[in-house]
Amino acid sequence: MTVAFWCVLIAVLLPLVCTSIAKLSSGRYNLRQNHDPRAFQETLEGLPRRAHAAQLNSFEAIPAFVAAVVIADIVGNAEQVTQDVLAVLYITSRLLYIICYLADWAVLRSLVWFAGIGLIVSLFVVSA
Repeated sequence: MTVAFWCVLIAVLLPLVCTSIAKLSSGRYNLRQNHDPRAFQETLEGLPRRAHAAQLNSFEAIPAFVAAVVIADIVGNAEQVTQDVLAVLYITSRLLYIICYLADWAVLRSLVWFAGIGLIVSLFVVSA
Protein backbone atom coordinates (compact mmCIF):
# COMPACT_ATOMS: atom_id res chain seq x y z
CA MET A 1 0.00 0.00 0.00
CA THR A 2 1.34 3.42 -0.92
CA VAL A 3 1.92 6.34 1.43
CA ALA A 4 -0.74 8.26 -0.50
CA PHE A 5 -3.29 5.53 0.27
CA TRP A 6 -2.35 5.65 3.97
CA CYS A 7 -2.96 9.40 3.78
CA VAL A 8 -6.51 8.65 2.61
CA LEU A 9 -7.05 6.67 5.82
CA ILE A 10 -5.66 9.54 7.87
CA ALA A 11 -7.97 11.98 6.07
CA VAL A 12 -10.92 9.77 6.96
CA LEU A 13 -9.89 9.72 10.63
CA LEU A 14 -9.27 13.47 11.02
CA PRO A 15 -12.98 14.35 11.42
CA LEU A 16 -13.16 11.91 14.32
CA VAL A 17 -10.33 13.76 16.03
CA CYS A 18 -12.20 17.03 15.55
CA THR A 19 -15.47 15.72 16.94
CA SER A 20 -13.64 14.26 19.94
CA ILE A 21 -12.14 17.67 20.63
CA ALA A 22 -15.57 19.28 20.23
CA LYS A 23 -17.26 16.92 22.64
CA LEU A 24 -14.52 16.63 25.25
CA SER A 25 -13.55 20.31 25.36
CA SER A 26 -17.16 21.34 25.94
CA GLY A 27 -16.93 20.03 29.50
CA ARG A 28 -20.56 18.95 29.38
CA TYR A 29 -20.64 15.98 27.04
CA ASN A 30 -21.82 12.69 28.44
CA LEU A 31 -23.32 9.55 26.97
CA ARG A 32 -26.86 10.94 27.20
CA GLN A 33 -25.94 13.47 24.49
CA ASN A 34 -25.02 10.55 22.27
CA HIS A 35 -28.74 9.92 21.68
CA ASP A 36 -28.82 13.14 19.63
CA PRO A 37 -25.22 14.27 19.08
CA ARG A 38 -26.11 16.70 16.29
CA ALA A 39 -28.46 18.65 18.53
CA PHE A 40 -25.76 18.73 21.22
CA GLN A 41 -23.13 19.93 18.77
CA GLU A 42 -25.38 22.76 17.59
CA THR A 43 -25.41 24.14 21.16
CA LEU A 44 -21.62 24.40 21.35
CA GLU A 45 -19.78 27.73 21.51
CA GLY A 46 -16.17 28.86 21.27
CA LEU A 47 -13.47 26.21 20.83
CA PRO A 48 -15.87 23.24 20.86
CA ARG A 49 -18.00 24.87 18.14
CA ARG A 50 -14.91 25.59 16.02
CA ALA A 51 -13.81 21.96 16.45
CA HIS A 52 -17.23 20.85 15.25
CA ALA A 53 -16.96 23.17 12.23
CA ALA A 54 -13.50 21.75 11.48
CA GLN A 55 -15.05 18.27 11.62
CA LEU A 56 -17.72 19.23 9.09
CA ASN A 57 -15.16 20.81 6.76
CA SER A 58 -12.93 17.76 7.07
CA PHE A 59 -15.80 15.52 5.96
CA GLU A 60 -16.46 17.86 3.02
CA ALA A 61 -12.84 17.74 1.89
CA ILE A 62 -12.47 13.94 1.87
CA PRO A 63 -14.13 13.11 -1.49
CA ALA A 64 -11.93 15.44 -3.56
CA PHE A 65 -8.76 14.16 -1.90
CA VAL A 66 -9.73 10.51 -2.30
CA ALA A 67 -10.60 11.09 -5.95
CA ALA A 68 -7.28 12.84 -6.58
CA VAL A 69 -5.25 10.05 -4.95
CA VAL A 70 -7.13 7.25 -6.70
CA ILE A 71 -7.04 8.95 -10.11
CA ALA A 72 -3.33 9.70 -9.74
CA ASP A 73 -2.73 6.05 -8.91
CA ILE A 74 -4.86 4.73 -11.79
CA VAL A 75 -3.42 7.06 -14.41
CA GLY A 76 0.09 6.39 -13.18
CA ASN A 77 1.79 9.24 -15.06
CA ALA A 78 3.30 10.70 -11.90
CA GLU A 79 6.09 9.03 -9.97
CA GLN A 80 4.81 7.35 -6.83
CA VAL A 81 7.10 9.46 -4.67
CA THR A 82 5.50 12.61 -6.13
CA GLN A 83 2.03 11.30 -5.33
CA ASP A 84 3.15 10.37 -1.82
CA VAL A 85 4.74 13.76 -1.14
CA LEU A 86 1.67 15.63 -2.36
CA ALA A 87 -0.59 13.44 -0.23
CA VAL A 88 1.55 13.95 2.88
CA LEU A 89 1.59 17.70 2.23
CA TYR A 90 -2.19 17.62 1.92
CA ILE A 91 -2.55 15.85 5.27
CA THR A 92 -0.15 18.39 6.76
CA SER A 93 -2.31 21.18 5.36
CA ARG A 94 -5.40 19.60 6.92
CA LEU A 95 -3.68 19.36 10.31
CA LEU A 96 -2.65 23.01 10.04
CA TYR A 97 -6.18 23.89 8.98
CA ILE A 98 -7.63 22.22 12.07
CA ILE A 99 -5.09 23.96 14.31
CA CYS A 100 -5.96 27.31 12.73
CA TYR A 101 -9.66 26.64 13.18
CA LEU A 102 -9.24 25.72 16.83
CA ALA A 103 -7.06 28.77 17.46
CA ASP A 104 -9.58 31.02 15.66
CA TRP A 105 -7.00 32.26 13.13
CA ALA A 106 -9.54 32.85 10.36
CA VAL A 107 -7.31 34.44 7.70
CA LEU A 108 -4.51 31.92 8.11
CA ARG A 109 -7.07 29.11 8.13
CA SER A 110 -8.40 30.28 4.76
CA LEU A 111 -4.90 30.45 3.31
CA VAL A 112 -4.16 26.93 4.51
CA TRP A 113 -7.47 25.75 3.06
CA PHE A 114 -6.49 27.18 -0.35
CA ALA A 115 -3.11 25.45 -0.08
CA GLY A 116 -4.91 22.15 0.52
CA ILE A 117 -7.10 22.68 -2.54
CA GLY A 118 -3.96 23.50 -4.50
CA LEU A 119 -2.44 20.19 -3.43
CA ILE A 120 -5.52 18.31 -4.59
CA VAL A 121 -5.33 20.08 -7.94
CA SER A 122 -1.61 19.26 -8.06
CA LEU A 123 -2.37 15.55 -7.76
CA PHE A 124 -4.54 15.85 -10.86
CA VAL A 125 -2.01 18.00 -12.74
CA VAL A 126 0.97 15.70 -12.16
CA SER A 127 -1.14 12.80 -13.40
CA ALA A 128 -2.12 14.49 -16.67
